[in-house]
This record gives sequence, C-alpha cells and structure tokens, in this order.
Amino acid sequence: MIDLEKDGGLWIVTINRPDKANSLTSGMLERLCEIFESATEARAVILTGTGRVFSAGADLDEARAGLAVSPLWERLSSAVAALPGLTIAALNGTLAGGSNGMVLACDIRLAVPGAKFFYPVMKLGYLPQPSDPVRMAALIGPSRTKLILMGGQKIPVEEALSFGLVDRVIEGDVVAAAREIAADTLAAKSEIAAGIKDMCR
Repeated sequence: MIDLEKDGGLWIVTINRPDKANSLTSGMLERLCEIFESATEARAVILTGTGRVFSAGADLDEARAGLAVSPLWERLSSAVAALPGLTIAALNGTLAGGSNGMVLACDIRLAVPGAKFFYPVMKLGYLPQPSDPVRMAALIGPSRTKLILMGGQKIPVEEALSFGLVDRVIEGDVVAAAREIAADTLAAKSEIAAGIKDMCR
C-alpha cells in the first residue's frame, strides 16, 4: 500500500490505498518511516497519493486502538525534515489529520484544484504531534495555525495558497510538475543542492 519508484536520484513515494481514502495503518506508517530514513542518498523525493484524496490521516479503527497517538507520526515527519535532498509533496487531493505532519516537513507543497486541508485533532480529543504546529506556524503564522487546529476549519486550496500552506496549485499532472521542479536539483552537484537547503533552514 506504499509504493516506491526509484529513477536515478529521484524517489517517488506513493500512498496507494484509494479505497480507504489513503488512510494510514501502522504498517503503512512503518514503511513510510523506513523509506524516508533510508532516502539519505536520494537527490529528490516526491510524496504523492493515488485517487482523489492524498490521505485522510489515520485509519479510523487503528486510530481508536492507539495509532492516533503513536510516535510513528513524529518519527516520519522528522525523517522527512532531516533529508538533505529536495522533498516535494505532490498532493493529488485533500490532506487531513495526522498526514499533515509529513507534508509540512517537505520543502515544497504542490496541490491540485479542489483539494482541502484540515486537521481535526482537537475535535477527536488528541493533541497534534509536537512538530506539526511548529512547522505549520512557521509557514502560515500562529493565528492561521489556530484557525486550523483550534477552529477546525477546512481550508480550500485557493486559501491554502494565499496562506502559504501550499506553494503552487497545479492544473493537470501534479507529479509531472513535481518532477519538473526537481530537475535542477537532480542535475546539480549534490553538495551544492544540500548546501543551499541548509542555508534555507
């Protein structure tokens, strides 16, 4: 349910459970952690999904059984953030719940028209993972972060773009657009690309 394609220095990671809105089980989270922890030699990584939803967050049955508060979420977002290569979230649809963490940890976020963004963690009786509000506030500011996390607002893609939560709205193939953005990084010397990323932190 997690697919990995390697094309030279480019890795494409795809959440592939469209019949369940790409909701994540503990096994899927473990696999994502393993992939991103092993991607230190990748020059660029694209994260995407299949179907109409990028990810609905935790599988509901597993969330009730404890997945909602699993350390795997923080482990995953930390692994994404630590990579020296360029990381691009190519959001094929709506992003919800705990899946926000790995997307917030990416360097660039692209989204298709019609995508929505929400994180109803407080409504479900949980705190978000520790790094998620910090990364979100760094992108869109503390007030808008509270609008999402405490106000429970669903943010349409146009508003997400104006907030800075996504960097570009893509008409057409969002993975192809991510590939195009990654092309210069893939062609550059790895130490120069990694150096620029470090300078932007």
